[in-house]
Amino acid sequence: MPGNSAEGMRERLDAVYRAESRRVFATLVRLLGDFDSAEEALHEAFRAALEQWPRDGVPGNPRAWLVSAGRFKAIDALRRDSRVDPLDEDAAEKIAAPDDPASWGTGDIEDDRLRLIFTCCHPALPPDAQVALTLREVCGLTTEEISHAFLTPAATLAQRIVRAKNKIRDAKIPYRVPAPQDLPERLDSVLRVIYLVFNEGYAASSGVALTRQDLSGEAIRLARLLAELLPEPEVIGLLALMLLHESRRAARASASGDLVLLEDQDRTLWNQAMIEEGTALVRRALSSRSIGPYSVQAAISAVHAEASAPSATDWAQIVGLYDVLARAEPSPVVELNRAVAVAMRDGPAAGLALIDALLARGELEDYRLAHAARADLCRRLGRKSEARVSYERALALTRQEPERRFLERRLAELSSGG
Repeated sequence: MPGNSAEGMRERLDAVYRAESRRVFATLVRLLGDFDSAEEALHEAFRAALEQWPRDGVPGNPRAWLVSAGRFKAIDALRRDSRVDPLDEDAAEKIAAPDDPASWGTGDIEDDRLRLIFTCCHPALPPDAQVALTLREVCGLTTEEISHAFLTPAATLAQRIVRAKNKIRDAKIPYRVPAPQDLPERLDSVLRVIYLVFNEGYAASSGVALTRQDLSGEAIRLARLLAELLPEPEVIGLLALMLLHESRRAARASASGDLVLLEDQDRTLWNQAMIEEGTALVRRALSSRSIGPYSVQAAISAVHAEASAPSATDWAQIVGLYDVLARAEPSPVVELNRAVAVAMRDGPAAGLALIDALLARGELEDYRLAHAARADLCRRLGRKSEARVSYERALALTRQEPERRFLERRLAELSSGG
């Protein structure tokens, strides 16, 4: 029995770590004013919980307990250090700060991650460092996961994150949400970060699971907070886009965890409440004088969501929306998605010609979805040898197990004549 009790407590503590660690970290950054001190305090707090909770029980508010424990540990460390070196002014202020967690306020703790995002997305940092730092420090993604999203070596990402943290410390970049007049110029980086977090949760870059609901759910929560703070059309558009994507989560994988394509999904599993909220937000975003790329992408997702069956999808409207998106935010990935939509509207040969022209430019040579899309169109046209080459290229580039199994099944079907 004691072993089972200890095991249960460890599982509970692990669950608290997954749910609360980055929130606790964000609050500790606010209280201690330093990333490294907050990270060390976070680990000390969970070490204390591992020692005390089996004896005293799990506290009613684990997050507040961990914040308080981490802060006390950090203050103890400062006091020990002060016996050797005199405390600087900042450290003295930390020791003098109020100790009562109740004085921080629930709202403060809830909003700390939003404050931290704006700190990490400060214009003094390079754009790529803003995104990498936020994904690492706010959301807890590993350096390897971020490197997959950026198609950048992990060592390069690690150096980028260290330099960004040093810049924040040395330049004394404030830990706060910017003043209203400064918010618009800071918004683009914040939206990009939130969407990258969502994408890592909606279609994990690697691992055994197709999705990570904790990350996509957190991105939606952060977008809701941002929409309350700054209800700009693109904030509303991004929230709509994520809700419409998230509405399909239950249908995107089989019971065994295998990938299910959009055209094969059981649409009765789609979350209608999310679809209704998302489409209402799309209408709100599109009523603005200026329509940005997130709002256009949300409109595309709304067209998919409103189709009762794959055959009912208005592909002409989707192609038209991709034309708008290509003008607002031109990119090879947008061109690829438009090519797939053209294939659905005009036939696989038309889409394949566009993808081949895109690949000939060399910009998507290492993008697995480009090769997977080409393989599918070749398969539909009966060009099996070409399809096999493209599926194998996509397979070589994927790091996600459900995608790998899907591509292997496609290859097996080609070999068996299916």
